[in-house]
Amino acid sequence: MTEPVSAPRTARERARAELTAEIVETARTHLAAEGAAGLSLRAVARDLGMVSSAIYRYFPSRDDLLTRLIIDAYNALGEATEAAESEVKRSDLRGRWFAIVHGARGWALQNPQQWSLIYGSPVPGYVAPPDTVGPASRTTGLLIAILADLHARGDVAARRVPRSVHAALAPVRTAMPPEVTDDLVVRGLMAWTAMVGTISLEINGQFHNVIADMDEYYDHVMERTAEALELG
Repeated sequence: MTEPVSAPRTARERARAELTAEIVETARTHLAAEGAAGLSLRAVARDLGMVSSAIYRYFPSRDDLLTRLIIDAYNALGEATEAAESEVKRSDLRGRWFAIVHGARGWALQNPQQWSLIYGSPVPGYVAPPDTVGPASRTTGLLIAILADLHARGDVAARRVPRSVHAALAPVRTAMPPEVTDDLVVRGLMAWTAMVGTISLEINGQFHNVIADMDEYYDHVMERTAEALELG
């Protein structure tokens, strides 16, 4: 069956797409300078030589522009981790874990402001819309797949989780295959916390004069985390 050919974009559509991209790129520059909380549509418009009212045709509010930046950041991180993880044999769970964590750290070090946008302090007054959920799930989905494969392997010790913790896990369990045990869910969350927390502390300079070699330290932490997950 022949795939339908999409109609070529009009000159107006192309111009709109190009200006939208310019707005987003300029906003990223402001993000690096002022942080997410300081992002201003008026300031972005001024840098582009636009009247402030014109930019609202592209992004009706600052939160709409912020959402676009967040979605782009999650997707870029997802592309980096997915590309790294796809190169590893499916049965090599430990190799897949290391591909994810190194893909994430490599992207974060190249894009510290974008990393801080998605894993830093919440922006006052901003509530992320449902549109961000899919992009945000791309990298976490890779870890969930490892947990499912780890459970299917059938040789992982399962520690009993208290009922109170089981109840606390209810929201995250909706994203998990039902067969994955609570214990694996907890260990998965601990692994995710170790990765995101270590990268975030590095990005924010908290390891300065504390750790002499972050490459070695990060590898060791991720190795210890792999052991806790029993990835072999």
